[in-house]
Amino acid sequence: MRIRIQTAVALASLCLVLGAAALRADEKAKAPAAPAGMDQAAMEAMMKAATPGPQHQHLAKMVGDWTFTNTFWMAPGAPPQQSTGTMHAESLLGGRYVQHTWKGDMMGAPFEGRGTDAYDNVAKQWESTWIDNMGTGMMNGTGSCDEAMKSCTYSNELWDPMTGKKGSMRSVITWVSDNEFHNEMYAPGPDGKEMKMMEIVAKRKM
Repeated sequence: MRIRIQTAVALASLCLVLGAAALRADEKAKAPAAPAGMDQAAMEAMMKAATPGPQHQHLAKMVGDWTFTNTFWMAPGAPPQQSTGTMHAESLLGGRYVQHTWKGDMMGAPFEGRGTDAYDNVAKQWESTWIDNMGTGMMNGTGSCDEAMKSCTYSNELWDPMTGKKGSMRSVITWVSDNEFHNEMYAPGPDGKEMKMMEIVAKRKM
């Protein structure tokens, strides 16, 4: 019991230290002294993992209100279909994540989807999750960006309702400017070859 209490106290102390340090992150304060049971190197590693950086500043470009046009193809050579809608994005937890909500229509039915984007300082990779009202599962993705962070490519995993098996989808997000980005999505077509399934053009409301 004493061990559990000591562990709980140590964790509580760590949370307080991390919280205080996060508030001073903009001031680039040095990592505070590590709590009992943790060496200074481990403390500094945790602080580094928790501190937003340039990648998180890039994610923040999405924050705000947008309109979008969605063009999608049901099969290779099929005529494209289009829909329009709005998107609202906001920053979460001190700029560490961005959550975005999309609303519009899809094939004549109301559509709503929500995504969360992140950059994991430890894994050194971009991460995303997606849910919408056209399914009951979650799509998870990991990706990488070019040095300028103008183009990012994600590999996404999701369950295919047509086959009942786990499938994959590749998405490429390109920033045309701070006020416009495109999201192209590719997945295996009926013949098994990758095809362009969807393209979203989003423009910031001015």
